Amino acid sequence: MAKKDGQLTPMMQQFFDLKKKHPDAVLLFRCGDFYETYCDDAIVASRILGITLTKRNNGYNKGDEMAGFPHHALDTYLPKLIRAGKRVAICDQLEDPKLTKKLVKRGITELVTPGVALTDNVLNYKENNFLASVDFGRSACGVSFLDISTGEFLVGEGTPDYVEKLLGNFQPKEVLYERNRRQDFERFFGTRYITFQLDDWVYTEETAQQKLLRHFGVKSLKGFGVAHMHSGITAAGAILQYLEMTQHTQIGHITNLARIEEEKYVRLDKFTIRSLELVQPMQEDGRSLLDVVDRTVSPMGSRLLRRWLVFPLKDRQPIEQRLDVVESFFREPEFRQIIDEQLQRVGDLERIISRVATGRVSPREVVQLKIALQAIEPIKKACLMLGKKSENSDSSENSEVSENSEYSENSEYSEYSENFELSDLSDSGNHFSGYSAIRHIGERLELCEEIRERIAREVKPDPPQLVQKGGVISDGVSEELDQLRHIAYSGKDYLLQIQEREAQLTGIQSLKIGYNNVFGYYLEVRNTYKDKVPQEWVRKQTLAQAERYITQELKEYEEKILGAEDRILSLEAQLFAALVGDIQKFIAEIQVDAVLLARLDVLLGFAKTAEEHRYVRPVVDDSEVIDIRQGRHPVIETELPVGEQYVPNDVMLDNERQQIMMITGPNMAGKSALLRQTALIVLLAQVGCFVPAEAAKIGLVDKIFTRVGASDNISLGESTFMVEMTEASNILNNVSPKSLVLFDELGRGTSTYDGISIAWAIVEYLHEQPKARARTLFATHYHELNEMEKNFSRIKNYNVSVKEVEGKVIFLRRLERGGSEHSFGIHVAEIAGMPRSIVKRANVILKQLEADNEGVGKAGKPEHGPEARTAATIGIADSREGMQLSFFQLDDPVLCQIRDEILGLDINNLTPVEALNKLNDIKKIVSGK
Repeated sequence: MAKKDGQLTPMMQQFFDLKKKHPDAVLLFRCGDFYETYCDDAIVASRILGITLTKRNNGYNKGDEMAGFPHHALDTYLPKLIRAGKRVAICDQLEDPKLTKKLVKRGITELVTPGVALTDNVLNYKENNFLASVDFGRSACGVSFLDISTGEFLVGEGTPDYVEKLLGNFQPKEVLYERNRRQDFERFFGTRYITFQLDDWVYTEETAQQKLLRHFGVKSLKGFGVAHMHSGITAAGAILQYLEMTQHTQIGHITNLARIEEEKYVRLDKFTIRSLELVQPMQEDGRSLLDVVDRTVSPMGSRLLRRWLVFPLKDRQPIEQRLDVVESFFREPEFRQIIDEQLQRVGDLERIISRVATGRVSPREVVQLKIALQAIEPIKKACLMLGKKSENSDSSENSEVSENSEYSENSEYSEYSENFELSDLSDSGNHFSGYSAIRHIGERLELCEEIRERIAREVKPDPPQLVQKGGVISDGVSEELDQLRHIAYSGKDYLLQIQEREAQLTGIQSLKIGYNNVFGYYLEVRNTYKDKVPQEWVRKQTLAQAERYITQELKEYEEKILGAEDRILSLEAQLFAALVGDIQKFIAEIQVDAVLLARLDVLLGFAKTAEEHRYVRPVVDDSEVIDIRQGRHPVIETELPVGEQYVPNDVMLDNERQQIMMITGPNMAGKSALLRQTALIVLLAQVGCFVPAEAAKIGLVDKIFTRVGASDNISLGESTFMVEMTEASNILNNVSPKSLVLFDELGRGTSTYDGISIAWAIVEYLHEQPKARARTLFATHYHELNEMEKNFSRIKNYNVSVKEVEGKVIFLRRLERGGSEHSFGIHVAEIAGMPRSIVKRANVILKQLEADNEGVGKAGKPEHGPEARTAATIGIADSREGMQLSFFQLDDPVLCQIRDEILGLDINNLTPVEALNKLNDIKKIVSGK
């Protein structure tokens, strides 16, 4: 509040001093029972939160703006600011206003940003909340990801293109980079991320390494396998510096820095992830693959599944082991039921233990932690019992599993690498590895019985969400607490006991205990008995008929009862904090439990999905064959109307006989669906999931590329064709013989002959280049490309069949051998609701073009090229004149009225003025006036 002389009040001076520390953040300033915002912050908060914008002291000057909300509504309003991409500095009162006569001391207790958030209201339980950091090194680009809500800390390094792929896969909520590298960042990664720039000294390897060594308490980073990743280390160190800046210093749950091993995972670029709709549909009302296959019951399982879908595996053994575990759920229904029931009790163990580390865990979450630890015991027992079956498994049912295979895939980015390596999962290569893998999970699960039992003993079964509410700690934990509760909640009984006891000891039958505000609790003795008053009683007041006394015991009790409730809350907070401190000793073990349970949850979810949608186990090998029998699109088949069945199809690709399938057929026949379903089946197989088919043999792929659909990027000056060519270039520059490539309608963005030429050259390159001989599905409208089968041995023509009955097109959606010569585009336009006049006109033009092309061909001239196009254009123009002459044949009543007006004119005797008047009349008819 500004004073009249223009000076600031002490409180507003305090606000501006704190605002200087974080000028780019919205400052929530605690004032009594409200969080208030001022000046520009108030304008921003008012707009985002929908709260009233007012003026301080009814001021009218710029800068007098104010907006606020009750402090208890912080959890409602804070998420809205964070989701709007704002950084929020929370300023709290650091002392009790009742205990000071001066300005209340205030300070920023937390800086919440989109990438650094811990509260459930801000976080999405189904996805990670990653903060990323990018370092532009001399020889490589480094990147690091941290989810402070789970403790996952990852580091990678490579080309800017590889880092862009990782950013696309992890989808960080906020990205850090060096202040003077903005142009580089936007050139490589665009402007779609919420970013924050740090000073250049943060992005030095020496500073970053010191931060990391100090945090992990080690002398070298070699134990994490990242010592050689200089730019990656720099990026990771910058994240720790940022946590300090945002006052997130309690990070004991960040126990490992894990390397993202590029060579272990199938490469999926951002175009592929988007076009295959792996985790997010392109349409608001659509469904993604994640939506269809997610049958997890825990938030941490859901988050892990999301990551598995964008990081499919390239190695056969870990894929087989995942598939074995999924199969074991079908083999052992009782085991499946136990795991399913117990996993539903676990909750978000991963984020709960992270909040334990940061000291922000609530009493209810501690109770949920106890429930989760209780659920682990039957899961562990069931896993160990099932594991024993591996010793007696029938070798005829076995999968080939290496003796040194690892179900943990080095724990997916080597999470907790020092304590968590599930190596040597099977006792020999001859046992069904699903049981062995499950046994190993059982062996690694930690029951943490000591802390589990302590929580059960010390915390009430249904405590409040906040410790400050009281009623958290169980009876019998603290003698002092029990006494205080007895005093606070049984005070009358205690006073009555004192009264009865003293009456008996002294013989004063009329003794009473009372209370007043002057000297508190007292004993009242009628004058008749005053000679029996003990010597140690102190007289405080004399009345006409009685006297009042106090005793040491009453004074002590008075102090207890008057401060009992405050002391109860304080003592409960201390006891709860001590319990949380002891739970922190079990962070590492519980994090391992969370990782193991998440995997069990995902694999059990795969079994549920397979059962619900009739998926089968794929055969995964190191061949170059993809052979899918009666494959289906996993998403589309779930979206069909009731009673309609998805039409399955066979797809066979190999690098010897049928490397490239050239697929033609009409619009809406299902070409794009066929391409996508092939990629999704391959991807699901390499994730370790059963697939929607009758049978599938998947020769492992190292990369999946798609060029399916494109939209103009006008803001960057990129046309549809430019986007197409950029994506196609990315494919051709990175493709290998182990890749799977999907091209859908390449070349639509340019002229027909340019498009045909480019498409032909690309297919030829994929066929002829030994380093680029990828298995390819190429859907096209360019029927001229069917000619390639005659000249290239591994190109085969296919078409998605249709049936034409009485001028109507029926889509059979069957893939058949041979090319197609028709697109039936006009039929599709008619189905889409195009006005009939346009459909009729399009048919006229089509017939004219076909006739002209045929005529040009018969005359000995080329059927394509400038001459053919010129002849066709003249034909269309002629037909247009014919259309103009047929003007009066239309059945529109307005046109009929105009026709009658014109036919009734005597042009020979019409004066110019009459002609103008008549024209005006016709104009009125057309306009309806």
